[in-house]
Amino acid sequence: MGFLLDFRIAFRSLFQHGRRTFFLASAIAGVTALLILLNALSTGVSETMIRAATTLSTGHVNVGGFFKVTSSAGGPVVTEYEKVIEAVRKSVPEMESLVHRGRGWAKIISDLGSTQAGITGIDIKNEPAFRKVIELTSGRLEDLAEPNTMMVFESQVERLKVKVGDAVTLSAQTTRGAANTIDCRIVAIAKDMGLMSKFGVFVPVETTRALYQLRSDTTGAIHIYLKPQFVPDVTAIAARLRGQLEKLGWAVMDADPNPFWMKFQTVAREDWTGQKLDVTTWEDEVSFITWTLTVLKGLTAVLLTILIAIVITGIMNTMWIAIRERTREIGTLRAIGMQRGGVLRMFLYESLLLGLIGTGTGALAGVGLGAAINAARIHVPLSVQLFLMSDRVQLALHVGGLVRAALFITVVTTLAALYPAYRAARLKPVSAMSHFG
Repeated sequence: MGFLLDFRIAFRSLFQHGRRTFFLASAIAGVTALLILLNALSTGVSETMIRAATTLSTGHVNVGGFFKVTSSAGGPVVTEYEKVIEAVRKSVPEMESLVHRGRGWAKIISDLGSTQAGITGIDIKNEPAFRKVIELTSGRLEDLAEPNTMMVFESQVERLKVKVGDAVTLSAQTTRGAANTIDCRIVAIAKDMGLMSKFGVFVPVETTRALYQLRSDTTGAIHIYLKPQFVPDVTAIAARLRGQLEKLGWAVMDADPNPFWMKFQTVAREDWTGQKLDVTTWEDEVSFITWTLTVLKGLTAVLLTILIAIVITGIMNTMWIAIRERTREIGTLRAIGMQRGGVLRMFLYESLLLGLIGTGTGALAGVGLGAAINAARIHVPLSVQLFLMSDRVQLALHVGGLVRAALFITVVTTLAALYPAYRAARLKPVSAMSHFG
């Protein structure tokens, strides 16, 4: 009964001072909406980065490596890859699926243009996840099953000036240093997936073997996709797999948190020949752009700290004003039997209700704004794509994030009233009742 009485007094007090309540609740709603939008942006960038990375160039965990014909000449290949896949299946029970892909870098030449690009060889028949993520503007993905075909992205189309059905030539050096060329036919054009799609094309894995004159038991890398609940544990899983492969007799490179193409010079300087495997995570393979996510999270934290400090100051000042205005009321309540704890709870309940009203309104506003931004499909220039990892703004609105944001702001607003409420509870009844002003 005491709880309900205190709560009713707090509720009526908020509505009695409706103007003050409106402005404070609006400020809290604004901060909550901004927190939701910033978290949605950060989560959206992270999810877009993972989706783009694990579609275009990496698995959650990868087994790649280098094969050196001489101590100074080699390439990013895995020999006898089927044996490696067998070892991976036994060593990674957290695995959901895996694929193997060819790796390379070549010059693409058309009748009207040319460009340098990363060449990824895939077996499209065994890439169901790839089919779900890639969006085509023309052509058919199924045609990538045919020899010497190619899928390009819109950004390459602009440079090469090609369309579906046109022929292009791939020119590259083999692992032995010899020049080689292959003619390919464009069979599909896909929508850009942010910055990461601007420098890569896809061909059948047999085409990469022919371009680099590799044997049929050779591939570029094995991409391991984990069950969703194990994705946060990629670093530990990669370390365990590295140890297992070493125990099974493979030579394995030391852990190096860099993409494979940054390791060419290091490998070329080392005095060894033959095969060495390299176990990496998706974070390693896209480490050259993950700093943008760190920067975004840092800016979000700084901005929210400033806003929350403003809200806390506003709530504390408002509570002090409310206590001054209601000093005689507090004295009367104390005189008729309300204990200090009751006074403390009354003001805390006011702040709690204020927080719930503000965060509830802010959460609805944040969801509405986020949905509107996603529906608008706002395109951004190339310079901004570096940060967003997408050619348009994409916010990830999840129920868990909304609840955490609302609870966080509500707790902050309640705690902000703790000290003023404590001071109100310490007022002596006689002094409070005789207060004027």
